[in-house]
Amino acid sequence: MGTDFQLKDLRPDCRHFRGHLPCKPHKETGVHCKECSFYDPVKERILLIKLGAIGDVIRTTPLLHRLKKEHPQAEIYWLTYSPEVIPQVVDQVLEVRAENLLLLQRTRFNLVINLDKDAEACAIAESVPAERILGYRLREGKPWPADARAEHKFFTGLFDDVSRANRKSYVQEIFEICGFPFQGERYILDVPSGYSWDIDRSRPVVGLNTGCGGRWKSRLWPEEYWVELARNLQEEGYMPLLLGGPDEHEKNIRLAEKSGATYLGHFPLRQFISLVNQCDLVVTAVTMALHIAIGLGKKVVLFNNIFNPHEFELYGQGVILEPEIECDCYYDPVCPNDCMRYIRVERVLQAIKELLPLEAGKKDFQG
Repeated sequence: MGTDFQLKDLRPDCRHFRGHLPCKPHKETGVHCKECSFYDPVKERILLIKLGAIGDVIRTTPLLHRLKKEHPQAEIYWLTYSPEVIPQVVDQVLEVRAENLLLLQRTRFNLVINLDKDAEACAIAESVPAERILGYRLREGKPWPADARAEHKFFTGLFDDVSRANRKSYVQEIFEICGFPFQGERYILDVPSGYSWDIDRSRPVVGLNTGCGGRWKSRLWPEEYWVELARNLQEEGYMPLLLGGPDEHEKNIRLAEKSGATYLGHFPLRQFISLVNQCDLVVTAVTMALHIAIGLGKKVVLFNNIFNPHEFELYGQGVILEPEIECDCYYDPVCPNDCMRYIRVERVLQAIKELLPLEAGKKDFQG
């Protein structure tokens, strides 16, 4: 071969070893395995399966704090449909594709943690060679708790009355599934770089996320309320910034024309995260934007009508506003009473002013 390299000199157990490409320490310093001071041996492999939706993926990231603490020499894999939001502390980020599933089926893991209660994710968990599975697996072709720690969350997904009675947040539930006490561990969300925004930074920026996703239209706040709120915010000295995706584009154009609020358009996910990062506070229903805002440490005013409010961990960053009337639209895609109309604009404006006092907001925003 014209070199004195031998296979016995390689360290395939090193966290940096890639097998098909040069590792990062070699690219940066030219070092070879035999004399490498960056050697970081992997003692365990852990696979985390959380496929989607994007918001659920983001609010699963607090687990990484504890996994890193309890398993410092583990190589952590994460299988997902949303690789863009997986933080860099994860060693191997795998999008759900056939070639990656084949890779997992040929890699031995000490621990697989599957937090998705659907047959696809459970089937993947069963197909991976693993010493232990936590969360959910298959039983006679259907999702089933891997052990007693997953039973609580399993039952809340089966029966509405059990779900309504739940007093645990999602984060607390997934920590318990893994055998950890939840101690306030925060979301981990990397802030994308390289984007610039033409935004008036002389005023505190309030992001108005006007959509709710396609599945639960019962969460939509009336358009005329968004217009009134945006106008009131400007009168008070705030800068309203309309947020949304392709589904909200035409609506946000209308809202901007009627209210004078700023709308910069809709963007790919990483650019959208950067845009949300320009806000001091975000007003939103239960959507991906909620979890992005929490992950970025923003203040939050959360609209909720169809979910158990105890499910959400806001880390003291915000408030949950619910309709002023009793409504039985729990987990219903359409509300027969249009109960979101009973979250009044004046309540939202007051919540914003309490969470983000104008003078404090200006001071913080301008640094």
